[in-house]
Amino acid sequence: MTRVLTLREINRSTLTRQLLLDRAMLTLPEALEHLVGMQAQSSSAPYVGLWTRVRGFKREDMSDLIRERVIVKATLMRGTLHAFTAADYLRFRHTLQSVLDNALESITKARDKQFDPDTVLAEGREFLSQEPRSFAEITKHFTERYPNADIGSIRYMLRTQIPLVQVSNDSAWSYPGNPKFTLAETWFGTPIPEQDALPDLIRRYLAAFGPATVKDIETWSGLRGLKETLEAMKPDLVVYKEEGGRTELLDLPNMPFPPGDMPMPPRFLPEFDNLLLSHQKRTRVLADEHRSRVYMSGNLRVANTILVDGFVAGVWKIGTVKKAAALVIEPFAPISKADRDTLTEEGEQLVRMVEEGAKSYEVRWSI
Repeated sequence: MTRVLTLREINRSTLTRQLLLDRAMLTLPEALEHLVGMQAQSSSAPYVGLWTRVRGFKREDMSDLIRERVIVKATLMRGTLHAFTAADYLRFRHTLQSVLDNALESITKARDKQFDPDTVLAEGREFLSQEPRSFAEITKHFTERYPNADIGSIRYMLRTQIPLVQVSNDSAWSYPGNPKFTLAETWFGTPIPEQDALPDLIRRYLAAFGPATVKDIETWSGLRGLKETLEAMKPDLVVYKEEGGRTELLDLPNMPFPPGDMPMPPRFLPEFDNLLLSHQKRTRVLADEHRSRVYMSGNLRVANTILVDGFVAGVWKIGTVKKAAALVIEPFAPISKADRDTLTEEGEQLVRMVEEGAKSYEVRWSI
């Protein structure tokens, strides 16, 4: 008989795999690979995301690994910026090319581009092979070459059709606000392997985000039409049902399922954390009534959040005035004194990590 999972069982299982039930004793590359990359649209997000998941996290360790090209930032899942290990970027870049193809089509299909894509791609690869280029430099170069063309389409085509990585530097979060891009094969000193790693990618997702539906996997990756692939993999997977519904949840065998009443420590999550972006139905961690306070401006922003008892219970932000740094927590409802005390203690450690040059630190509550 198919096992039926309660919401809290799904919640606790997902949080365990997300390294949020207990901070993990893993190296940063091991943690990043377990999580299959971390959303990096906000420059500090991967740092905060790993700080909250890895025991003994040190900001300088992350920066060193980026400088050594062990960790890279590039566009991949869902056509958005992620931090990956170099090994995972090389492993999955080819498999996820169709995601980038679809992203390009959605942006440019209604535009009058007025350029030949093959010609511009060849020119773009040559231009980027000479030295790292910023988008401003790309814009200037191709505006001069094609004054009547849609330059936005050219920029997005180069970003999605040529494997590129951001060039790191000594900025606070290892990447400047106006980054330069270079060919991935130049950065790594090796061509991008052209091999299909889709089954491996799916298994890695389930290990980090499962149990999940086919639509969940598509939501996380940006890939389309995965039903047939999952059907072929089903004999090696476990099938569950969600309580109160008929939806199938797929999973790897022998994965952890802590009891739904297992205590969960409060946690801080960064902007755009993949825990909040990697399932079609997000009630496993976020009640529908709070969605509008977390997903802002039509999903273009995803707030910094706190977890209490395993579910999103508020948002937070850090501000500085005259080198005094304050982390402000805004809960959605009253929180117990014990959880407030834990979040206050954790928050002080977090604000010290984020604003390491400040002269004073504090944690405040909005209510």
